[in-house]
Amino acid sequence: MQYLKLLRPHHWVKNLFLFIPLFFAGELFYLSTIGHLLAAFFAFSLTASSIYIINDYKDIEADRAHPVKSKRPLASGAVSPTAGLVLFVVCMIIGLGLAWYVKPKFLFVVGIYFILNLLYSLGLKNISILDIIILSIGFVLRIKAGGIASGTAVSSWLIVMVFLLALFMAVAKRRDDVIIKQVSGQEMRKAAKGYNMDFMNVTLALLSAVIIVCYLMYTLDPVTMLRFGTHRLFYTTLFVIAGLLRYLQITYVENNTGSPTKILYKDRFIQLTIALWILSFYVIIYLPANKSFFN
Repeated sequence: MQYLKLLRPHHWVKNLFLFIPLFFAGELFYLSTIGHLLAAFFAFSLTASSIYIINDYKDIEADRAHPVKSKRPLASGAVSPTAGLVLFVVCMIIGLGLAWYVKPKFLFVVGIYFILNLLYSLGLKNISILDIIILSIGFVLRIKAGGIASGTAVSSWLIVMVFLLALFMAVAKRRDDVIIKQVSGQEMRKAAKGYNMDFMNVTLALLSAVIIVCYLMYTLDPVTMLRFGTHRLFYTTLFVIAGLLRYLQITYVENNTGSPTKILYKDRFIQLTIALWILSFYVIIYLPANKSFFN
């Protein structure tokens, strides 16, 4: 059980971003493509897990001082460092091998993700601002990898919005580290030295506004309207705003954004807004225009 926990399978939900290009292309139910994407999903997930392991290995001492991370398998001593390194190698080989099986170009993108995040774990995560940018680039690479695996073009709008949303969540997560530092007096990560509460609050507010404006511009773009066959796509902005406001509420009021993944799993309001947003796009893309409640 502890070895499985070391892989952080609950974080594999992030790799569902690989399916986004296919969803927006209106080809989500093409079984041959879905099978290929499932292989890509596990390839990316195992590669990401290898990074989680090496990150935990490098942070054993720091994690032991953290109120939550001290329970991780390596930090708690449930899994030995040697066993962790062996598991790292196994996940890396299987993940990259499966990525090559999917497509050589897919392996190229996954390889960039692996190298970038390995460098992140080995020291780049200690550089303020660069740490959250690298985390955000990881989600962009997921989108690109999903487009390659499914043979689907990825629009510039999609790349920009995914990057901004990932950056928003990364900043909120770092803000939680600042709060822990204020309460306990302990530095949870070296990069936290470059952050304070005022900086995090202003950055979150700025990113929220930019995300909403970008999303509105995307829905009102003539090319987008032509592609989806409707000019009423902007109605879906309601769910984007509601989701962002809820996340800001969790951040500012509840001070509980240490793990965006846990929020996704547990917060019913955010789950509902995501479900309604997906449903609205499903109706627009997959149902005939004469049946769409948007028209």
